[in-house]
Amino acid sequence: MSKILHRTIHANLPLAVGGRGIEMFDADGKAYIDASGGAAVSCIGHGHPEVLAALHAQLDKLAYAHTGFFTTDIAERLADRLVADSPDGIDYVYLVSGGSEAMEAALKMARQYFVEKGEGRRRHIIARHQSYHGNTLGALAAGGNEWRRAQFRPLLVETHHVAPCYAYRGRLPAESEHQYGQRVANQLEAKILELGPHEVIAFVAETVVGATAGAVPPVNGYFKKIREICDRYGVLLILDEVMCGTGRTGTMHAFEQEGIVPDIMAIAKGLGGGYQPIGAVMLGRHIYDAFASGSGFFQHGHTYMGHSMAAAAGLAVQDIIREHRLLDNVREMGELLNRRLHERFDNHHHVGDIRGRGLFRAIEIVADRSDKSPFDPACKLNVAVKREAMARGLMVYPMGGTIDGVRGDHVLLAPPFIVNAGQVDTIVERLGDALDASIATRARPVIDESIVM
Repeated sequence: MSKILHRTIHANLPLAVGGRGIEMFDADGKAYIDASGGAAVSCIGHGHPEVLAALHAQLDKLAYAHTGFFTTDIAERLADRLVADSPDGIDYVYLVSGGSEAMEAALKMARQYFVEKGEGRRRHIIARHQSYHGNTLGALAAGGNEWRRAQFRPLLVETHHVAPCYAYRGRLPAESEHQYGQRVANQLEAKILELGPHEVIAFVAETVVGATAGAVPPVNGYFKKIREICDRYGVLLILDEVMCGTGRTGTMHAFEQEGIVPDIMAIAKGLGGGYQPIGAVMLGRHIYDAFASGSGFFQHGHTYMGHSMAAAAGLAVQDIIREHRLLDNVREMGELLNRRLHERFDNHHHVGDIRGRGLFRAIEIVADRSDKSPFDPACKLNVAVKREAMARGLMVYPMGGTIDGVRGDHVLLAPPFIVNAGQVDTIVERLGDALDASIATRARPVIDESIVM
């Protein structure tokens, strides 16, 4: 009888005993292709010898030093690397232990920035529906995942939400993608004016939406319009790239494909590749300078921030991505994965949308693709897909509530950056079989109207 409070108490989980490359192995000797990187974490695969060597070397030197007393060479080197690999406008790094910590720190950093500048009236955070920014209370409040928020709503600070950029569900028939993007971006300006231009701290968004809606990319021009609106009213732009960043979409940062730079950004999952818990807030010089010329102190902190072993893992992972030119493979295999998904599912009656960038892809499952109607949530189709995929030796990341927190299902794919063409073919083949088996055994379709957001 397990003494662990597992995520799902009555689940009968296999016992993981090892991992190599893109595969994981259970105690019965069964192999699973990790086509989701866990939760888009294992970007360079499992058991990489260069990361293991870096961790052993760091452990021989120093495992931990509290950042209230010391800095360390390994943390400084990681920060230098992260800034060097970023566009102009990203100048400093704040190291933490994961994505929720990074987003919590980013929100507090944004508030303190305005306090340091003498604009203490600014108190509102604006984010988007169908988003996810972490499970700490501040990050959860910013997120728009209604299922995750619901039971904790009395504890959440006030935040405000506008429509996501979700063209499959939100674009009107008469709109071009550009027109749609401008329309939903303009909701941000309307919300800023409603709340008071001098009372808004920041707009928070995932550059490419992650698990809540399934690898939803912005349409062209959307984030340029968002950046323009933020600049017009002196509002900070905080981008959450915890899941979609550090190479996952084919560039080191997903925002590079949008032609903008945020004021503050959070990264985590692909930073350490799962070898150690690590995340980071990356920030512009103007944020740093406000602190440096003001109190000289960021009123925040965690015991394990800047942890030496975590920094060693992060630096090793980033070295491997750079030295092995893995972003080239992300782009090449990402296009192949996209092509194979279209070949397998373009004519599938129950796949409505295939989307994403790089090795960050998703399919949205529908009861009827002609009207985009979702399956009845009571079917728990996403649960069935996960079970059927695992039975076939495949790990994918299905989720429900894609449309509004209750209705809709999707399957997220985020294989390691080292995946090859043969493995891509196997992933798509097993996913197709798992989806068909799930629909055959679990699905009871209902007709429902698509949502305009």
